[in-house]
Amino acid sequence: MTTTARSDHDLMSRPPRPGRPDLQPMVALLAEMGDPHLCHPAIHIAGTNGKTSTSRMIDELLRAAGLRVGRFTSPHLTELRERIVIDGDFVHRGAFEAAVERVLKAETATNTRPLSFFEAITAVGFECFAGAQIDVVVLEVGMGGRWDPTNVIAPEVAVITPISLDHTAELGPDHATIAAQKAGIIKSGCIAVVAPQPPTAHTVLLAHANAVNAEVEPVDTDAMIVTRVTTPHGQDLELLTRHRAEPIEARLRLIGRHQAENACVALTAVETLLRRGGQSITPTQIAAGLAAVDSPGRLERLRDEPTVIVDASHNEDGAQVTSSAVRETFPHAHIIAVLAVMADKDALGILGAIGTVATTLVLTQNSSPRAMSAASLVSTAISAGIDRDRIAVDPNLESAVRGAIQAAARQSETIVLVTGSVVTAGEAAYLLR
Repeated sequence: MTTTARSDHDLMSRPPRPGRPDLQPMVALLAEMGDPHLCHPAIHIAGTNGKTSTSRMIDELLRAAGLRVGRFTSPHLTELRERIVIDGDFVHRGAFEAAVERVLKAETATNTRPLSFFEAITAVGFECFAGAQIDVVVLEVGMGGRWDPTNVIAPEVAVITPISLDHTAELGPDHATIAAQKAGIIKSGCIAVVAPQPPTAHTVLLAHANAVNAEVEPVDTDAMIVTRVTTPHGQDLELLTRHRAEPIEARLRLIGRHQAENACVALTAVETLLRRGGQSITPTQIAAGLAAVDSPGRLERLRDEPTVIVDASHNEDGAQVTSSAVRETFPHAHIIAVLAVMADKDALGILGAIGTVATTLVLTQNSSPRAMSAASLVSTAISAGIDRDRIAVDPNLESAVRGAIQAAARQSETIVLVTGSVVTAGEAAYLLR
C-alpha cells in the first residue's frame, strides 16, 4: 500500500462522526498539535444548502483581492484532498501525508477516545493550513454547527447560508431547531452574515447573535441582484452591496438564481472581512473572482451534444432549486433525469421536485451501502404521483447514465440530469470526466 493510500485508509476507515456531541477530544487533539486552528483569521460557513458553492466563491473573491487562502469543504466528490485547498490547488500529497501522521501521533498522545473521520480530516486541514503561507481560512461546517468538529475556531465572519430540513435525525425536526444548531458558529465579537431564511430560522439566528453580542449583516438578495440575464453556460449579473453606490457587473459560470444569491452572500462576507481589516475589494477584482468560480457537482455541465448536467442535490429544497435552475436555463428541453438517492434522505420530496421537470426518470442506485435500492425508488416515485410510463429502471448507475446519454443523443433538444446525492454526483462525474 502506498503512503497516500495508507493515509487515506487511516482516515476513511473510521466512523463518520462522533457517537455523541463532544468537542473536547477535538480541543485536546489540537492543543497537543500546538493549536494549528488558531494560526489564521477565518470565515466559518454553516447552513443547509449552498455552503460549498458559497465557500468556493469566497475563496475566489479573496484571492482576486490579493490574499492567499486555505479552503476546507466537504464532502469530496472523487478524492479526499479536494477538501483541503491552498491558494486554489489541492494540498500537496506530501504535506497531506505529513499532516495525517501528525494527527495520528497527537491522537495517541492525548489518550482520548478514537477520532471519527470528520474530526480527523478537520484536524488534518488545520495542520495543512498552519504550515502554509496563507492569509485567511475559509472553513465549511460538515453538519450542523454547534457540535461540528470545525467549531473550535473564533471566526472573524460567520456565514449562515439558507436553512432547510436535512439531517433531521441529528439536528432536529423543524427550521427553528436546526437554526439553533447552525447558530452555534456565531461567536462573540464576530460578524454574522445571514442569507435569507425561513422566518422561524431567522428569528433564532438573530436571537443567538444578540445573546453573544455578535453584529449581524443581513443579505437582501432581492435588493442586491439588480439585473440577472441567464445563458446556457451561466448568467450575467449586476450586484449592488449595501456599502456601494453603483452596481458591479459580473459573469458567473454557474446556472440558477440560487447561485446568484450565493454570490451575494459570498460577496457580503468578503467585503465584511476586508472592511474589518481596513481593506477593500474593487469592482474589477469582484468581476474576476466571480468569473473564476466553478462548483464541481453543483449543476455542473460535464458534456455537450447532448448536454449532461451533474448535481449533488440531496434534499427536497435542493431538488426544487435544481429543477427551477434547469427549467430556467433550458426552457424548451426534454429532460431525462437519472436519479439515485440515499435511503436516509427524503426520496419522496426529491422525486416530487425532480418529477416536475423530468420527461423521463431513470431510477438507479449508487455504490454506497446507504443507497436506496432502485426498486424502492420506483415504489416511492409512484407514491409521489409519477406515472409509471415515465419511469425507467436500471440498478447500475454507470449503465443508467450511459443509457440516458444514448437516448438523449437520439432526440432533439434533450438533456440529461444526474442527481439525488453527493455520491451519485461524484460517481457520475468520475464516469464522465
